[in-house]
Amino acid sequence: MDDIAGHTESADRIDRFASLEQIARDAGRIRMGVVHPTDAPSLKGALAAARAGLIDPVLIGPEEAIRAVAREEGLDFDEVHIEEVGTPVEAAEKEVEMAAQGQLDALKKGTLHTNDLMHAVVVDKRMRTVRRMSHVFAMDVPSYARLLFISDAAINVRPNLSQLRDITCNAIAHALGTERPKVALLSATENINEEIESTLYAAAICKMADRGTITGADIDRPLAMDNAVSPEAARIKGITSKVAGQADILILPDLISGNILAKDLDYLAGAKAAGIVMGAAVPIALTSRADTEGERRASAALVCLLAAAKRRKRKTP
Repeated sequence: MDDIAGHTESADRIDRFASLEQIARDAGRIRMGVVHPTDAPSLKGALAAARAGLIDPVLIGPEEAIRAVAREEGLDFDEVHIEEVGTPVEAAEKEVEMAAQGQLDALKKGTLHTNDLMHAVVVDKRMRTVRRMSHVFAMDVPSYARLLFISDAAINVRPNLSQLRDITCNAIAHALGTERPKVALLSATENINEEIESTLYAAAICKMADRGTITGADIDRPLAMDNAVSPEAARIKGITSKVAGQADILILPDLISGNILAKDLDYLAGAKAAGIVMGAAVPIALTSRADTEGERRASAALVCLLAAAKRRKRKTP
């Protein structure tokens, strides 16, 4: 079956996102604000996540425009609450205000630019945490043995060392279901080279892990892409580590390389992608206009699991 991204699904493909959805359903529904869902993909994605038992959506935007899309698509959502707001920017500001007041467990991007949503989030001090915000892709790649998490491909353009530390920590926290994720810090080579900044940053991040500044994962090197995901490539190069050839998380040196890698996997390797923002007071599902309904549900499922984890943490004495 062909999807929007242009790749073809195999009938015998293991759907890791379906398993993710079931775990999220078991964790319980959350109240999610969907900002400006005035096109068919964003509105259908939100309603599909509601039907799947993942969220109770709050639609924030111009009611008539939302209902016009619903009529065109034959969608029924009489019991879904709509917060009447005019422009995309106003909708983003309203959604953030509701989240800051504890009325929403999570946010979801609709029909607006990512910059407009994230600006509203960043300028509200109540939405900040001790970590810098970053984006994480969860990717179901047919040829890979596990879910692959990629960061950062959407928010931080050229992170410095402290920002890369936060990106790494956010990705580790996002790797739900992986008891001790394996983190590969990617560069063009596995050797330290003072002319390649990313190799120096990778070495520093590894030292932070050695000293307990970063916990909860096995972190290695710099690693080139082949050595991170291919056991054979790692063996040929004589690289022995807990991470090489079997990484769960790929930390990219900059947004450009991360964005290219994620889209390569999506469009050329038949991967499915779900994207969320970490490091804010509530998790944020950051979907693309080209995402399929299944990918939008997967993003909602990831947000559900993170929101559930936050609830458990608050209840822990």
